[in-house]
Amino acid sequence: MSADWLGSLVSINCGPTLGVYQGEVSSVDPSSQTISLRQPFHNGVKCPVPEVTFSAIDIKELKILDIRHGSARNSSSASTKVSSAPVAVPKGDTRSVEKVNSPQHCSKSYGERHLDVPGQPKGFRRRHNSWSSSSRGVNQVTPKKNGVKNGPMKHRDDECFGDGVEEELDTDFDFEANLALFDKAAVFSEIDISERRNGARSRGTPQEQTPSRYRHDENILEAKPIVFRQITVPQSGAKEYCTDSGLVVPSISYELHKRLLSVAERYGLSLERRLEMTGVCASQMALTLLGGPNRFTPKNLHQRPTVALLCGPHVQGAQGISCGRHLSNHEVEVILFLPNFVKMLDSVTSELTLFNKTGGKQVSSIKDLPDTPVDLIINCLDCHENTFLMDQPWYRAAADWANQNRAPVLSLDPPVSGQGQAVEAKWSLSLCLPLPLAEGAGRVYLCDIGIPRQVFQEVGIKYHSPFGCKFVIPLHSA
Repeated sequence: MSADWLGSLVSINCGPTLGVYQGEVSSVDPSSQTISLRQPFHNGVKCPVPEVTFSAIDIKELKILDIRHGSARNSSSASTKVSSAPVAVPKGDTRSVEKVNSPQHCSKSYGERHLDVPGQPKGFRRRHNSWSSSSRGVNQVTPKKNGVKNGPMKHRDDECFGDGVEEELDTDFDFEANLALFDKAAVFSEIDISERRNGARSRGTPQEQTPSRYRHDENILEAKPIVFRQITVPQSGAKEYCTDSGLVVPSISYELHKRLLSVAERYGLSLERRLEMTGVCASQMALTLLGGPNRFTPKNLHQRPTVALLCGPHVQGAQGISCGRHLSNHEVEVILFLPNFVKMLDSVTSELTLFNKTGGKQVSSIKDLPDTPVDLIINCLDCHENTFLMDQPWYRAAADWANQNRAPVLSLDPPVSGQGQAVEAKWSLSLCLPLPLAEGAGRVYLCDIGIPRQVFQEVGIKYHSPFGCKFVIPLHSA
């Protein structure tokens, strides 16, 4: 019986101290209860000696990897007699320990599933098929798809899938005859006739008929027609603008604009709240112009953008200082120009105190402004009422510096046309409703400062918000 196991591949577990050995059985001595392995591997590494011998007392577990001789009956009984304890997994394998209690466990042994170990002979390669050696027999091999062994495979297909597959079709497929069955001209003609009949049955004028096809951005549900003029003012301004969606936004005079802010302040929208809202909207627009999320990201370690803020001693200047505070909080290098005055507005003083806590730079002379172009200039020099400021030396010097610097200019709350603007702007940001701006104001944007609808109604403006989900929207000349 011992001769039947010669040439078989086995795995011997000698405990945690000695480890696991694998190799080909070269001899089995029942009298001395020893077994010898040829070309042994110890814990997956080839041993330096050609052969090792194990005593029965040293063997904790023995597992048959491949049976080269003998019958399936002998292999089943032998594997059952050898060990019923768990079979240890070689070093480096992450699978759990398996039980060897039946021939089926022996047939699906570890040797059939482990990957090739570097340096091992070809007999240790894992077999990836799912049929066990006990179900096929010892000498039966997996049938291949070519050669003389197609018979067993065909028989296996018949058992699994029923009737055998026909070798060939009786007749060839006639493409021309089958294509002739589909008359495209007749089908399209029938579709056109059906559409004409449906169109004749529809009622109303062609303008009232519901379109049969919709774009991806159109609502398929019936709705009221869109009224593009949702804002009406008591006195039509000199200009009209429209939003990206086509809503008309009329301009208002400065007197109506001042009365609107006065009524809003009476209801609680104080100057401080308007300054904060204007600063947030202006800084948000400036951050977008400076690069938006593509530039302001914590992963970007490049040089921070630089913004020059030109302010005067008035409310527009306080709005600019509020914008500079938010920009400085968002890691923007802000250089604030504000001349030294003996007395300034309380709003300017309070905003300036907050700005100085951000680490931004404040200068009072044009000589302290950078000679090289900055990333953006925010112009808050102009005022709606005090036009005499344009004759001041500091105003002319600041305007000349802005025009000579090649950076783009954003004007914040610019005055109406006719009062003159010394700085040519690329963009202008108006508040709540636009004023009739001059051509030098550039592209006009509108920001929402939070005035309620009933405040608009009190001053005679029929108002419906054009902002949608945004606080700053672009306007186009109507």
